[in-house]
Order: sequence, then C-alpha cells, then structure tokens
Amino acid sequence: MSESRSYFFTSESVTEGHPDKVCDIVSDTILDEILKQDADARVACETFISKGLIIVGGEITTTARVNTKDIIKETLKRIGYNNLSLGFDCNTCAIIDVINTQSPDIAMGVDIGGAGDQGLMIGFACKETPEFMPLPIILAHKLAIRLSEVRKRNTLPYLGPDGKTQVTIEYIDWQPKRIDAVVLSTQHTEEILDITGDSITSKSKKEIFNNIIEPTLGHLIDKDTKIYINPTGKFLFGGPAVDTGLTGRKIIVDTYGGMAAHGGGAFSGKDSTKVDRSACYMARHIAKNIVASGIVDKCTVQLAYAIGVADPVSVMIDTHHSNNKISKLALEPIIRKVFPLTPKGITDYLQLRKPIFSKTAVYGHFGRNEEDFTWEKVNKVDELKREFK
Repeated sequence: MSESRSYFFTSESVTEGHPDKVCDIVSDTILDEILKQDADARVACETFISKGLIIVGGEITTTARVNTKDIIKETLKRIGYNNLSLGFDCNTCAIIDVINTQSPDIAMGVDIGGAGDQGLMIGFACKETPEFMPLPIILAHKLAIRLSEVRKRNTLPYLGPDGKTQVTIEYIDWQPKRIDAVVLSTQHTEEILDITGDSITSKSKKEIFNNIIEPTLGHLIDKDTKIYINPTGKFLFGGPAVDTGLTGRKIIVDTYGGMAAHGGGAFSGKDSTKVDRSACYMARHIAKNIVASGIVDKCTVQLAYAIGVADPVSVMIDTHHSNNKISKLALEPIIRKVFPLTPKGITDYLQLRKPIFSKTAVYGHFGRNEEDFTWEKVNKVDELKREFK
C-alpha cells in the first residue's frame, strides 16, 4: 500500500473594518443606491481610503440622483468608524468625489448587449463543505463573521472594527482532516494591554478564544492545533489610520481563498454589464450545479469574453479527474445549452439588476445562503444529470 500524502492549505478572511473591505462596502453601497432608482445604470465605482480621507471615483452613467457623501458617511458609521479613537471618524473625514461617466467607446458595445470588457472569469465548487466551497475559506469567513458579531453585540467591548482571520487545514489524500493553525488578529482598545504595554493580557486572549474561536471552530480543533491571537502582541492602531484601503484588493478573500484560479478582475462597485462580476457569478453557479448533481467531486469553470461581444469566446470545464468518464465528454456544448452566457442573459437569469450587492462585499461572494444570491442556487441539477448521461 502506498503511504498517505499530507499537505497543508491556508486561507484568510477580513472583517468589514479592514480598510480594503471598507472600500468594497462603500463602492457596493453606492451601486445599490443607484440601482434602487435606475436598474439600467452603468456603474464602476472605486473607493480609496486613508487617514482622514476617502475618495470615490470611476465611471457612472445613470438617471439616478444620489448623495454620495451621505451614503459614505452612513456606511462608515454602520461599519463602526465614527470615532477618531478607532482610527477614523465618518463625521470629520474629508470626502472627495471624482466620479465621471462611462466611456462612449465602451458604451457603444455594451448598448447592443456586448461584454463591458475583455477578460477571463473563474468559477469553482467542491464537496468539502455543505456550501460546496473549500473548507479553509469557509472557516476563515465564519471566524471573521463571529469576530464582527461579538464586537457589535458588545460582548467584548474592547474590540475594534479592523480584524483578520486565517485558518490552515491539514489534508490527507486530498481530503481535509483537521485544523492545524488558527490566526486571529483584532483591533482593540488600550484597556486590555498588559503592564508592559507591549501585548494584550492572557485574560483577554482567553476571552477572545472562548467567545470567538472555540464556538466557531472548536469541533475541529485538536491538541496539536496552533492558536495565534494577535501574534505581534497588540493591534491598538488599525483601520484607515495605519493602512490605506482600495476597492478590489481582496479578490482571493472574495472568492475561494486561493484554492482555485482567479481571472484577476474585482467585483465590488460594478454593475452586471461588467463580466468581471456577472460572469464570475455565473461560472460559480455552473460549477456548483455540476458538483451538486453528484457527477463530479470538484469543478472549475472558465469563461472568457471580448469587449463588445455578447457570447463568450471560450468556455472551459475542468472536473479535476474526479470522474474520468465525464472528463472525456464534450462539456462546453452542454454548458452553452443549459446556461445563458451572454451578459444580458446572465443578468436576467441571475436577477442582477436588484440592489443586493452591499451584502456581497464582505465575508465572501460565494458559499453563502443569502436569498438574493441567486448564483448559489442549485436549480439545474436534474437537467445536468440528463445531459451528462
């Protein structure tokens, strides 16, 4: 018998107070507010944040009238940045709006149903979790969500909005077996520093473990699992005060935690004519339905588009040899038959003209059971089973 093969894989997540995620949330909230008034708006909104300053720019063509400054302030307040002691104050920060309209050269192709840009988009699904997602990223997200919930409920009143999580899974023979390491870094106030002022107290570390890590991951932690809580000692200064943020800089957190390839395009702030977003959602939908059908254990889907052209220039399905019989079939014609793949077809099928996007901006765009996340539905399973016979 051959020896079992073991390897380790790590994924990370961040809370809504992380500067990059602040920017994603602001961009998607502006998008939502526009879509509430104008479902056909063209939106590509980018946000930059730094100490005391937030800038929004990009290209927006719409009949909607929105007050971007009020939207930004309310969003920052909801995240938790309403006091300078936390590194940023929505009430006193400078806001610069440099939004323009969409290029007529691009609009010319989009108006007739073409893609808003060229590019390649990746979707992925596997059987590691009930969400059909890789286990490391799902656990990292759950840990980040719990960290945010504990802060907002004031269970641990010393926590700040900024935070990061990381989970390392040991795989044996390609299957996840145990958690090898957990890293949790959270912004906090001075009150939990020890007498040296260089580290948080052991009491606060125990409270963080008992209230956040253990309830979330306890069933998978063993005696050999390594736990790191604020491994540098302290995380007193966080958020935009010490780190700039930018829309679209957490694309691996947003997708599959590094387990699958990424086409490179970010999601937040973009309406569905931007295939960077809509085609990635469709690729995930296709991959998830294929895996949910029981035909294969793992699936990667790549779609690629040319600017101004409606149909994808290529469709690739990789089942990772999890079913050699299926791998040898001509999969591209089946996918083109079962799923709409033009930008308009995707938008209509996944109902992407609704103002649902601010909910996607943090804790991952995939693997969540939000009612509006239509790309997570497994509604094509029976049809795929018939086609794959």
